[in-house]
Amino acid sequence: MNRNLLIILVLTCFISNNVTGQNNRIKTHENIGWYNYFGTFKLSEKFGLHTEYQWRRDNYITEWQQSLLRVGVNYQLNPRVLIRAGYAWIETFPYGEIPINGLGRDFTEHRLFQMVQLSHKEGIVDFSHRFMLEQRFVGRYSSANVEKEDEFPLLNRMRYMVRLQVPLKGKEIKDKTPYIALYDEIFVGFGENVNANIFDQNRIGILLGYRFNKNIRIEGGYLNQTVQFGRQINGQNVFQNNNGLIINANFNIDLTKKPKQ
Repeated sequence: MNRNLLIILVLTCFISNNVTGQNNRIKTHENIGWYNYFGTFKLSEKFGLHTEYQWRRDNYITEWQQSLLRVGVNYQLNPRVLIRAGYAWIETFPYGEIPINGLGRDFTEHRLFQMVQLSHKEGIVDFSHRFMLEQRFVGRYSSANVEKEDEFPLLNRMRYMVRLQVPLKGKEIKDKTPYIALYDEIFVGFGENVNANIFDQNRIGILLGYRFNKNIRIEGGYLNQTVQFGRQINGQNVFQNNNGLIINANFNIDLTKKPKQ
């Protein structure tokens, strides 16, 4: 086959498939606000307790999107490797133009997770790579006649996040240092209950932060969240594109140190 003809054929197939894929999508948009607390309590040289609560809102702040409570046990393998395992409790509400739940109801999720975080520094840039596995028991209504979720099928998901931080003064992030942070996290479902999608969601954030001291950091900025629903509507995949605000309050408390007399 002539090379030019082959190139034209490949391009035609690519454009056709891309258009078909776009036409097979329903897209919605929401304005969100995520207001988050993260607290780490050092219990010993190696072990610690992780706590967090995320107050996720629709229309920036006026309506519920999600409520997420997560706790875990940390193990600091070495200065560059952190291991964590724990539990999360999530309530998802029927927000937006098309609710995630097909009946337009809120639902509960119980989640187990395992995480490994790798950190390193290149010049003035701090990098972290977070790998996470989740076993999600997501509440489901067997029919419109039941009032509460009566099924909790297991959904497996893996996540990868890369984050980089750069100080806005000096060469490292230390006390009384402003900084900028960028991150991207992708979520992929797997297993027999993966439903309509393998791709689950993606998050991109850009944050302006300030480290007051080694115990307290505050961050705020822009968040983009792209979510693919686990169900189709009239044979079409549903994609929700959310943009909005994110504010993080980070606390690191060392409980191994005795208070000064």
